Amino acid sequence: MIEEKKKTVIPLSIPHLNGNEWDYVKECIETGWVSSAGSYVTTFENKVAEYAGSQYGITAVNGTSGLHLAMHMLGVNEDDHVLVPNITFIASANAAVYTNAEPIFLDVDPNTWQLDLDILESFLNENTTQEDEQCILEQTGMCIKVIMPVHVLGNMCDMPRLMEIANKHNIHVVEDASESLGSYWKGQHSGTFGVMGVFSFNGNKIITTGGGGVIVTNDEEHAKRAKHLSTQSKVDPETYFHDEIGFNYRMVNVLAAIGVAQMEQLPGIIKKKKEIDAYYREHLNGVGDIRFQKVEDNVDPNCWLFTFYSEKQKEILAALKENKIIARPFWTPMNQLPMFIENIYVTKQDHSKDIHLNCLSIPSSVNLEEEQLKRVVEVIKQVFK
Repeated sequence: MIEEKKKTVIPLSIPHLNGNEWDYVKECIETGWVSSAGSYVTTFENKVAEYAGSQYGITAVNGTSGLHLAMHMLGVNEDDHVLVPNITFIASANAAVYTNAEPIFLDVDPNTWQLDLDILESFLNENTTQEDEQCILEQTGMCIKVIMPVHVLGNMCDMPRLMEIANKHNIHVVEDASESLGSYWKGQHSGTFGVMGVFSFNGNKIITTGGGGVIVTNDEEHAKRAKHLSTQSKVDPETYFHDEIGFNYRMVNVLAAIGVAQMEQLPGIIKKKKEIDAYYREHLNGVGDIRFQKVEDNVDPNCWLFTFYSEKQKEILAALKENKIIARPFWTPMNQLPMFIENIYVTKQDHSKDIHLNCLSIPSSVNLEEEQLKRVVEVIKQVFK
């Protein structure tokens, strides 16, 4: 065990609030613009959209609500399927279920941990037909309306290939880019390949607004409708006239102010994340059976949360916990959750199960010092001694 005097807690991934956050929040409080009306909301939307290279950005209360809005706007309903990777945070599947659609889960690549495009392509080629320019799953007679790639840990699958598959089968693509602000495929930012993409700004993401999300799109009509729906579909604020069922998914100005300050720091945050990633890869390389998430040559990831694979996952987690170092196993695969156990799961070798049982995420906060990184590595190495 690491000597007692060094045993202060090392968190997993905490916010880095080291810029103008307080100044901007203070301005909101002093002027009274703390709710959804306020200039910081628009500024934050524009900053995120500009950074991602998208024409429009629309804030939401969180990433999940942004994904739900995207599903809703595309008309996803109880007659539809949504294709979702089996390894993801549950928000991806929930967003589909909120529209009464039925998710179909697909296994992931064993090396990149992203949606397995070979499985996706063969599944669509062998099990679907085209009717009125819709992709129909023969087994259920239902339309496969959306593919939702999830950029797990800021990594990305081959998005041009995925778009080619989706276009061939007349399926919309909505990117769950919650973890991938600052990630690129051949210079094109995540979230901008499909008809819409959604970023999350939860407390543990690469930057945060405490809770929040942004939808990005190049489609003006989708942008206008997303803003309209997220504000209860209110047409006239004086007479409170609403023209359709809407949602209270607005981001408030005080949180957007934090987001603006965070966006100002994003390049430096990503630089530090990449340094942390490089440190772990250097010092854990060749240790026991540890292997890292593969990043394809065309991907420039944001290195949000360092995660690795080892069959000693449980022993490593226990050792880290004993030394007051916070680590987490990967998400439980969607097909193992009680509400989805009867859903279709497309796989050949169930790599999702293996990844879940053997992967763990370790401290990746921007304010980590080298001594703390050394301490994490030392504890992990001791497990293999």
